Amino acid sequence: METSRRQLLDSSGELTQSADLDCLLDAPLLPNQKLEADIRRIFIPIRTVCVSIVLLLVQVAFVTLTLVSGYFCLLHGEDDKCMQYTKPFELNTIVIICKVTLWLLHLVFERFLQYHHMKAKGRGYLELYRSTNTLTIIPLTINSTGNAAVLLIISSKDFLNDNNLYLYLIWSVLILELILTVIFLLMYTVHICKFNRRKLDADIIEQQRKHDCAPDPLPGIGFRYQTDLEEVIEKQGEEIVALQRHSEHVCRLLLSVMEELRIAQASQQ
Repeated sequence: METSRRQLLDSSGELTQSADLDCLLDAPLLPNQKLEADIRRIFIPIRTVCVSIVLLLVQVAFVTLTLVSGYFCLLHGEDDKCMQYTKPFELNTIVIICKVTLWLLHLVFERFLQYHHMKAKGRGYLELYRSTNTLTIIPLTINSTGNAAVLLIISSKDFLNDNNLYLYLIWSVLILELILTVIFLLMYTVHICKFNRRKLDADIIEQQRKHDCAPDPLPGIGFRYQTDLEEVIEKQGEEIVALQRHSEHVCRLLLSVMEELRIAQASQQ
């Protein structure tokens, strides 16, 4: 008797569960296009290309003017004519002031890049942050080293008997500094232009697409050959943070959709 009653209760539970599933299946489905459009984030380009080009042109102009003024004012002995334009400062003082101003511009530029790249890292572009982290620091390091070299040459001016040698040394430092800065700023500009042109999604989404399209994906999460363990752990931690932010966005979206469905059902009743 108890066995038959238990079977009857189980069958009634299955009937109730199947009825609930039928109600859920009969409910109108949400459009996939709407959900994908809401979940997919709008691509935000990194707006640092124009600033890097302007800084590059400023440094080229500074070095060019320094070479031209040094050639005509110091080598050709037209110091008196140049003093008419540089009063009350000497030419060396103006060059030093401009060099310090250029270094300050590089410092502001480096902080500007770090700000935008940290925002891109928060949006899930971890590989971009890793690949450009060195490129954003090198121009400032080059100019800082150039400042130290110029100060060393100026401090040793009394030991140099030839004024032309003193001028040539400063020119050599400025030209070498310009060449290295142009190389790394162009590398950074090209890298950012390619990134903005490709308009990729966050790294975790791109990796998921690659794993979905791969015929035989590698087993395990974050498995890499010939990769440092600390780098793998750090990258996994950053991806977890990106996934948490994406999950929060999806949860907020689902709550808003459920609220819309509740309001629609209440209005129909």
